[in-house]
Amino acid sequence: MTQQIRGQLEALAELMAQEDAIRLQKEALKATVLTDEIRQQLADIDLEFASQEEAVSELIATTRTEVMAAVLTHGASVKAERMQAVWSKPRTKWDTPGLLGFAQAHPEVATFMSVGKASVSLRKL
Repeated sequence: MTQQIRGQLEALAELMAQEDAIRLQKEALKATVLTDEIRQQLADIDLEFASQEEAVSELIATTRTEVMAAVLTHGASVKAERMQAVWSKPRTKWDTPGLLGFAQAHPEVATFMSVGKASVSLRKL
């Protein structure tokens, strides 16, 4: 079973590499049709909008921080026309190894324990 999954992972990695190669080939081909004049015009446009983009990005970061702080203080989600700030209650964490040890000495506690489903995440190496 492990070998089969390894084979599937390698096949997936190969497909993802092919996807990257296609994207790079497409970008390289696009670059060949751009003249030096067009490249300069695009650079000029980028430069023209750079200060505006930076100013708006800073305002977004500041406003995001202010909104999050206000919602935390408010203690409830707030929905506007185009955005929503979702407040989540604090999560409770337990000392699992300590409680498992306690459950060995007090088996009745184990009735309050549930084990969730396993999950899988894929990561590029």
